Amino acid sequence: MKRIALIGMPNSGKSTLFNRMSGASAKVANWPGVTVDLMSAKLLLADNIVELVDLPGIYDLHGFSEDEQVVRHFLCNNTIDLVLIVANASQIDRQLSLALQLRSLGLPAVLLLNMADEAKNMGININTQQLADELGYPTALFSAKYGQGYHEVYQLIESTLRTSKAAPIQTLEQGFSVDQNMEDELDAIVAHSVHVPVQVSHSLTDKIDKVLLHSWFGLPIFFGIMFLVFQTIYTLGAPLQTLVAWLLENLRSIALEPLFSSLPPLVSGFLLDGVFNGIATVASFVPVIILFFLIMAIIEDSGYLSRAAFLMDALMTKMGLDGRSFVMLLMGFGCNVPALMGTRTMRSRGLRLLSMLVIPFSLCSARLQVFVFMATALFTPSQAPLVLFSLYIMSFITVIITALIFKGRYSSQEPFALELPPYRFPTLRQMVLRGWHEISHFLNRATKFITIGVVLVWILTNMPYGVEPASAASWSGWIGEFMSPILSPAGINPELTIALIFGFVAKEIVIGALAVIYGLEGLALMEGIANQIDWVQAYSFMLFTLIYTPCLSTIATLRSESKSDRFTLLALAWPLALAWLVSTGFYQGARYLGF
Repeated sequence: MKRIALIGMPNSGKSTLFNRMSGASAKVANWPGVTVDLMSAKLLLADNIVELVDLPGIYDLHGFSEDEQVVRHFLCNNTIDLVLIVANASQIDRQLSLALQLRSLGLPAVLLLNMADEAKNMGININTQQLADELGYPTALFSAKYGQGYHEVYQLIESTLRTSKAAPIQTLEQGFSVDQNMEDELDAIVAHSVHVPVQVSHSLTDKIDKVLLHSWFGLPIFFGIMFLVFQTIYTLGAPLQTLVAWLLENLRSIALEPLFSSLPPLVSGFLLDGVFNGIATVASFVPVIILFFLIMAIIEDSGYLSRAAFLMDALMTKMGLDGRSFVMLLMGFGCNVPALMGTRTMRSRGLRLLSMLVIPFSLCSARLQVFVFMATALFTPSQAPLVLFSLYIMSFITVIITALIFKGRYSSQEPFALELPPYRFPTLRQMVLRGWHEISHFLNRATKFITIGVVLVWILTNMPYGVEPASAASWSGWIGEFMSPILSPAGINPELTIALIFGFVAKEIVIGALAVIYGLEGLALMEGIANQIDWVQAYSFMLFTLIYTPCLSTIATLRSESKSDRFTLLALAWPLALAWLVSTGFYQGARYLGF
């Protein structure tokens, strides 16, 4: 089987091309360093099954960041039949240097100049035939985002693949040891084959940046935009979640209860009150998850998050971090795991470790389910978006506290550089792929962690056999009572304690665990919880859920990325201690004030 490698600088549209060619759903966003791991897919090209590998975005083959090392390691240790070099046509004068480095290795390659639409709008004219002659690589202009020129690109890849020969590993290793000065050749190639206007126009981008990057108004606008995000998620997502919950409740009463009525009570209780209630309550939040990621896809691909990183860099520097750390925090809104892996773009180990320590405080989509549920159950529709936004702000406060405490231990002098791409709007296809990627990830977790979690919770709440479910005599009651002296000062009762324990496995389990513990689902579960706790206890519980020890997959990623047991132990213990301090402080303070 032949192998094709996709290589390009960050933000060149490499992963967008990967998605278009393979139909897969690699994460696509408009900032540098998103592709942090190797994505691969098999497809039919030139009458052969071909493995297409999407490598991390790199600026230089001779760089020292971990993602650059990943690319070098892949090139040196794998047989490669063809390299697809993806470059941003609107920045061709800067991006051809990578193609020249790859040419020095003797790799068979095709140069694909992406974002041809942007280059045309900027008045940049590229003679692809002249460029191909001087560079020695077949060259084509196209737009991966809109599909313009994609058919010609596909034909060029197939024809080149039929005649290319894999480069021997020895040639690659020798090429990496040579440091050639290619600036003169690069200037000559650009001068002969590319016409760039004297003044390249980014008029719309410049006008927007004057407002969004304003020294006084930039940050308030950013936080205002994020508030609108949560307002939109709640306003549109809560009714959808209620509708799905209603449909699932009817599914249970109309179809499942009659179907399982002939089974022994223990078995039917396990299937209905355990498995179905737990999974159905979590599944009702699927619309919220999809909505969240569709909105974030628009914000990410627009290029605005790069601006947010620029705005926050001065503040982040005071905390021992930089703008890239802020970008990874925003990535953590989706899932902490890829955000942790994204720190590979950082060369300084101190900066990377400090960034990895604070990323798990991001309000990830799994926590968002818990917060939407509790906010809907305990707060009015006008209060709920404010509650969600306050938790978002609290996540940043915990980041600031953690960074200030540990920045002396994990110091860095690495300079910060970040490209600000022009503003773009994602296509419907990109948003659908992004939504499908996230929902498939959710369903994959549902079939593993969530199902196992709710089954275990049911066992704990219904055993020993014959006791009242979730009572003090059950196993879960024993655990809750044992933990009560620790968590009761924070207003967290035994039922919520059990949910938190299982939330350590995966935060998605928290809502499913509550459904099993209370023996209710959907709206009935919300009413049951609202009758047992007040808003102070609910908010304290949400604070603890936001801050405390991240899920097992995050911990595993922290260990693999840091390669340090001591650091992993710190990443486990510190959030747990901070969660207890913050939740207890809030609860006791609210009670002291008479709430």
